[in-house]
Amino acid sequence: MLFEEIQPFQPVVLQMLKNSILKDRVAHAYLFEGEKGTRKKEMSILFAKALLCLNRVDGKPCEDCSNCKRINHGNHPDLHLVEPDGLSIKKDQIKSLQEEFSKTGVESKKKIYIIVHGDKMTANAANSLLKFLEEPLADTTAILITENIHRILPTILSRCQTVSFKPLPKEQLTKQLLEEGIPPHFATLAANLTNHYEEAVEICQNEWFAQARIIVLKLYEVLQKSPFQAMVKIQEDFVQHFKEKDQVDRALDLLLLIYKDLLHIQLGKEEQLVYPDQKENWKSNALQVSTNRLSTNMTVILEAKRKLNANMNSQLLVEQLMLKLQG
Repeated sequence: MLFEEIQPFQPVVLQMLKNSILKDRVAHAYLFEGEKGTRKKEMSILFAKALLCLNRVDGKPCEDCSNCKRINHGNHPDLHLVEPDGLSIKKDQIKSLQEEFSKTGVESKKKIYIIVHGDKMTANAANSLLKFLEEPLADTTAILITENIHRILPTILSRCQTVSFKPLPKEQLTKQLLEEGIPPHFATLAANLTNHYEEAVEICQNEWFAQARIIVLKLYEVLQKSPFQAMVKIQEDFVQHFKEKDQVDRALDLLLLIYKDLLHIQLGKEEQLVYPDQKENWKSNALQVSTNRLSTNMTVILEAKRKLNANMNSQLLVEQLMLKLQG
């Protein structure tokens, strides 16, 4: 990714890192933190490229020198990327990194390592990294990336300069999707489910997701009539379509956004609707339910998401949820 391409997504972070290069104030360790899809990994590689570039201009990589080209091809010997091996980053991975960094830089004096999903380090791996951070080698830059900063050891946090990545504004992402020809009812929904442009496009073009939207909307419609009918609907459609844990989690997100829309209709914020094509259908529903009830329903859906992540049986969870949403 080029500087110009990432500019619309993270202008503040980009300017800050560029200034650190121009003023020769590059820290020995950074922690890039923010939600999924906020371009943390792309920015880390772009920053590494700028640090190693042979012909840097105004703090930006030239993209033409041998270092830039090798980084673009993923084979620069002085840039090391560490990602989870399975579910976690293990101690042996950090030890291998330390051994590699004990050697002299191959192409330049600088050496850079990027740890993706730094929150997934095992305790032993984190402690090994801590020793590495406590005694940084000259001309070494570390970049840790996380979506869960609260899972990073405080001792590691204290040795890193934290750089926070802001989500792309939903309005901007929706606008980009509409410019790509995505239908409005998909664009607004996808922009509320992810901050990642490519993932949003994938969601909009996914036939499974299109069917998921229909099923959840139908479930909500039936729920207004009878909890018994909702239970039948779960058996007929829901469990057949939402089979995996992450799929059920997505369904809960879709349901949560319905209740948020009802609240937006009550508050006269119809321009913020995630399901704009349902506005006329839901106006009467929104007027018949109290704001407190909507708030309660959103809370029970969030609680269901928590229970799902704690491995509660998904079908039982959804059935209980239908009864709670009926009050």
